[in-house]
Amino acid sequence: MKDYSHTVLKELTDKKLRTLRNNINNRLESFKKGDEKALPPSHMLHGLDEKTCKELKEKVFKEMKSRA
Repeated sequence: MKDYSHTVLKELTDKKLRTLRNNINNRLESFKKGDEKALPPSHMLHGLDEKTCKELKEKVFKEMKSRA
């Protein structure tokens, strides 16, 4: 599981942050539909469950808002 602490999020480029947001949204949609698949170890959300994805989404939105 990757570390997405506040410090790490600050170091991401705007593009990487948007990509992370989109991946989280897609993953949460998969959880909602019940068709989530195991992600490969190289995937940025590998090892995160639904609750952790929701928490990370909030952190990402806060970081994006602070940059606006």
